[in-house]
Amino acid sequence: MFKNLRRAWIPPVVLVLAIGVYFVPPIHDRLGHRMDDLRTQIKYYFNPPDEAVFLPTQQAAINAIVDATMQAHALIQTPTATPAPAGTDVRPNATPTISPTPLPASVALPGVVYVNQSGGYNLCAPSNLAMALKFWGWKGSRDDIIRVVKPGENNPSESDLDRGKTDLNVMPYELVDFVNYHTEYKALQRYGGDLQLVKRLVANGFPVVAEKGIYETDTTNRTSWMGHYQIITGYDEGAQTLLVQDSYLKGPNYHLPYHDFLEEWQSFNRVFFVVYPAEKEADLMNVLGSYSDANWAAQQALQMATQDIQGASGIPLFFAWFDKGTSHVALQQYVDAANAYDQAFSVYSTLDANYSTRPWRMMWYQTGPYWAYYYSGRYQDVINLANFSLDKISGRPTLEESLYWRGLAEYATGNASAAIDDVRKAIYYNKNFQAALAKLQEWGQ
Repeated sequence: MFKNLRRAWIPPVVLVLAIGVYFVPPIHDRLGHRMDDLRTQIKYYFNPPDEAVFLPTQQAAINAIVDATMQAHALIQTPTATPAPAGTDVRPNATPTISPTPLPASVALPGVVYVNQSGGYNLCAPSNLAMALKFWGWKGSRDDIIRVVKPGENNPSESDLDRGKTDLNVMPYELVDFVNYHTEYKALQRYGGDLQLVKRLVANGFPVVAEKGIYETDTTNRTSWMGHYQIITGYDEGAQTLLVQDSYLKGPNYHLPYHDFLEEWQSFNRVFFVVYPAEKEADLMNVLGSYSDANWAAQQALQMATQDIQGASGIPLFFAWFDKGTSHVALQQYVDAANAYDQAFSVYSTLDANYSTRPWRMMWYQTGPYWAYYYSGRYQDVINLANFSLDKISGRPTLEESLYWRGLAEYATGNASAAIDDVRKAIYYNKNFQAALAKLQEWGQ
C-alpha cells in the first residue's frame, strides 16, 4: 500500500520539476515560443478563428444620423482630439507632369540587396523596408528597423527569436515614419495604385513596396490567407511579370505574374510606399503625377473599390467593400466608411468558414473599421470589434492597435479605468506606440 502511495506521488513531483526546469531562463528561451505556438494551436482547435464572425450592432440605431448626414454632408466635422495611429503624409498637390516617353519593355533595377525574413517572427515588414533603404545606400540593418517598429514586449527574459512576436503586423505608416524620422531618407504612402504606376516608378529608378494578401503555409503548417509585403524592382512586359524580392518563400528575383499581383493587392486597397533620397523628391513627384496628392490617390482608390464591387461575389466582394471603407477613412468620410465596413462584415458572415480560404486575419493588418466606427460615434461597435479581434482571431490578446481603439471607445463611454488599462497594455506590447503614449499624456497618466 505504502509502495503504491509513494508511486502516486511521482507524477506530481515530476510535473513540478518539469515546470521549474521550463522556467530556467536558457531553457525557457529555447522552448517558450514553441509552447506559445502550441497554446495558440490548441485555442484555434477548440475555437477555430475562421468560424468567428463580427457583425455591427449599432447600425439601426444610427440610421437617423446617416439620413441627417446625407442631407448636410458638408457640415460634418471630424473630431480632432485623438492622435490616431496612422502616419501623416504631406506632399505637394501636383498636377500630372508625366513624360510621354514610352516605358521600356523590361526593367531590372541594379544594386538590389536581398534581405530575407528568417530569424524571428513576423519580420516581413522590416525585411522589405531594409531592402528599400539599402537600394539607396543605407548603412543600417534590419535589426535597426526591428528595434523601432517591433520592439517586442517589455520582458527582459524574452529571447531574441521571440522579440516582437506578439506584434503580428507592422502598418505601412510605421515603416514610412521610420524612414522619415530615423534615417536621412524620405518615404511616402499612397492608396489606389495601379500596374501602370508601378511600372512607371520602377522604370524611373524607384522601387515600390506593396502590401498585399497571399495564401501561404502559416505557423500551424496549414495554408491560409495572410498579409505580406513585397518590394518590386523590375518588370517584363513580354512575360507579363513583375520582378519582386520576396522575403519569405519565393526568395530573390521572383517573377510574379501581373494577374496574381493585382488580385493579391486588392485586399489591401492597393496600398504602396516608396523610399527615396531627399534630393530626388522633385523627380519622384513628377513620376507620381496626380498620386503626389494623397487625397487624389484616396479618391482614386475609392473609385476603384466602387468598380470592384460591381459584379463581385464572395471573398473579392468582401475585399472590395473593405477597400471602399478604407478609402472613405483616408478621405475622412467616416459615416460613409462605417456603412461600407458594415457591408464588408455582412459579406464576410456569408463566406464558408474555411481556415484555408477565409481571410480571417484581416483585422491584424488594417484598422480602418476602428476609425470609421469611432468617428461615427459607434463606440460599442469599436469595443465589440476589438473584443472580436483580440479574443477570437489573434490567438493571444496582443494586437496593440485593437487595445488602443478599445481604450478610446471605453473612455468615450465613461469607463476611464478600463480605457487607461487598455492603452497601457498597447504600450506594453509596443513601447514605441506614439499615439498611445500621447493619449495617456492627454489623460494625465
